[in-house]
Amino acid sequence: MKNYFFLFMIFIFLGCDPPLPEPDISITKNSDPTPTPTPTSTEILGHVSTFAGKAVYGGDDGPLKDAGFFLPKSIAYHSSGNLYVIDFFCVRKINPSGIVSTFAGSVNQPGSTDGIGTEARFYYPSGIAIDSSDNLFVADTSNHTIRKITPSGVVTTLSGAAGTSGSADGTGPAARFNQPWGMTIDGSDNLYVTDVGNYTIRKITPTGFVTILAGAAGFRGNRNGTGHRAWFHTPRGITIDQSGDLFVVEEHIHLVRKITSVGVVTTFAGQADVSGNTDGTGTSATFFRPRGITIDDAGNLFVTDSNNYSIRKITPAAVVTTFAGQAGVGEGWIDGTGSNARFSSTNGIVMDSSGNLIVADTYNKSLRSINSLGVVTTLTGPYKLYNGTGSAARFVGPTSLALDSNKNVFVADPGNHTIRKITPAGVVTTFAGQVGITGNTDATGIAARFKQPYGIAIDRSNNLFVTDSGSHTIRKITPAGVVTTFAGKSDTLGSDDGTGEAARFNSPQGITIDAQNNLYIGDTNNFTIRKITPTGVVTTVAGNPGNYGHVDGTGAAAQFYNPLNLTTDHEGNIFVADCDTGGGEYSYIRKITPTGDVITVAGGDNTNGLVDGPGLSASFSEGFGIVSDGAGNLYVADTYFHSIRKLDSNYNVTTFAGSSTRQFGRTDGQGSEATFMNPRGIAFDSSGALYIADLGNRNIRKID
Repeated sequence: MKNYFFLFMIFIFLGCDPPLPEPDISITKNSDPTPTPTPTSTEILGHVSTFAGKAVYGGDDGPLKDAGFFLPKSIAYHSSGNLYVIDFFCVRKINPSGIVSTFAGSVNQPGSTDGIGTEARFYYPSGIAIDSSDNLFVADTSNHTIRKITPSGVVTTLSGAAGTSGSADGTGPAARFNQPWGMTIDGSDNLYVTDVGNYTIRKITPTGFVTILAGAAGFRGNRNGTGHRAWFHTPRGITIDQSGDLFVVEEHIHLVRKITSVGVVTTFAGQADVSGNTDGTGTSATFFRPRGITIDDAGNLFVTDSNNYSIRKITPAAVVTTFAGQAGVGEGWIDGTGSNARFSSTNGIVMDSSGNLIVADTYNKSLRSINSLGVVTTLTGPYKLYNGTGSAARFVGPTSLALDSNKNVFVADPGNHTIRKITPAGVVTTFAGQVGITGNTDATGIAARFKQPYGIAIDRSNNLFVTDSGSHTIRKITPAGVVTTFAGKSDTLGSDDGTGEAARFNSPQGITIDAQNNLYIGDTNNFTIRKITPTGVVTTVAGNPGNYGHVDGTGAAAQFYNPLNLTTDHEGNIFVADCDTGGGEYSYIRKITPTGDVITVAGGDNTNGLVDGPGLSASFSEGFGIVSDGAGNLYVADTYFHSIRKLDSNYNVTTFAGSSTRQFGRTDGQGSEATFMNPRGIAFDSSGALYIADLGNRNIRKID
């Protein structure tokens, strides 16, 4: 899921778009001769509002529920209960009441400026420590400096010179560092820094004098010994025990090293240059790119074993066990106990005064807490699910929508592996599935399990049908929440036609339903459009499994690139949002007639940006939703152009809502005043209101 959840943060801006034509002014025969202007876009277009959920971006301050972290890396805990977190170019603070603020620097604004609070600038800071006078110290990695932040937020450069790397010992600007990374502090306020680019461990006294404690600048390797006779490879995290011994994780050679107070270096756990996930004692254990390390009062070490997606525990006797997460299973985001929990790329780790570990789960953009029993919970982050009303609710990655006859909105939320329900009053609940837990269990409500449910459609009896993409099946959910497998066999991919379990799919995504309750499926990785009758009979309508491209034709003679979403009109035509598999350079709206003829009606080369105009002259981006209004118009959620597009009955394309310049954001407003971020699912209610699953903003928008 990492590639999936990080793709929508990458945007390619492709220059300026041609101006929209001026409104047409005409005189109608036998009418008032006064020219009547065609209504402007703001008069035609409805108002965009946020219906449920709240857009939380990296860098947003506020209560934990509303705060966003961009790439949390390292953490320090203060006895007052404050947590300090290294985020993208800044230091964030979480007070004991759970309020997040930006303490120093500014998210996504690099630099080296000293100053007060958000006026200061950092350049990829990594490590953080706190002294007995409540001063913070930051390893400002790409500036090659050590920065000091007073309790009032005054930032100064303690050691090193910004932009100048080196290995010189000395005081203040006379010292030189080369990518300082991890940091810890002893009871006498001596700082210890892992100077990665110099392959050394540096010591900084309270007066600011810098020396090399262990390692030899310029000599990289794995050699035990005393002081400069020892060699390091990629020292990252560092911590110190009550006797003054240091413990350092070596990321690329998969080790935990020990350094005594007089600089004697030994291997404490792991095997040099051997990656693995074996529990054991000392050098019989293996790690896979460990990054962060901390210690408890009993001398137990806890290591973020990043490529094993787990937290390892090492006793004072060097006995290594897996404390949370499950190595070899792969990354993810699941709260749970011990091996049931899942992490992504973990970095910093610290222990609070209650004995809880706090982990920077970097690629999940989250802070996770682990208690003494190994129970993992999410403190804050985009994958934290909340039910509630309106903006109090949270979604992970809503992709598709469907509305029942009572105007309840059902949302496929694949990042949480759930189906959510929103009442007309905006009350959000979990209708089926359980947050963060994957599976294929047929059951009722939250006892059921899904694996990346993507598309959703609803029949006239208010039964839901879901493309459970990760399990290659089509699931059915009754109005009472009873989940069954309607077609396909769980975790068994293929392209076979057949009835029910005998049929096979390959990562189905889009789904729609016609007036006769026939389902149509965008069987994405088979490059085909499938049909499922109300009795569960599956046939292939168009496309040829295993053959992809952009070819119009009839039935199996046609080819699709990446059929993501579908809709039907009142004449029985199917419309498919199709894009190439090489980055969306060519994206199309394809039409399938009742006789199986596939015709491209709009779209083409989008390398010139967002272009409105007649059908084949217009351009769309990759991964868009599509819906028909029943009056001959189509509406497209144009994901990477961050807009809602309209196709009239002649397939003329206009931008209906969102910026015509590809600007993304979370602003509500009229027509082009509103902004979206990767909108994907789209659906109408019976009153003609349009609902949008705004994927990048993780919320549901509504156009009245």
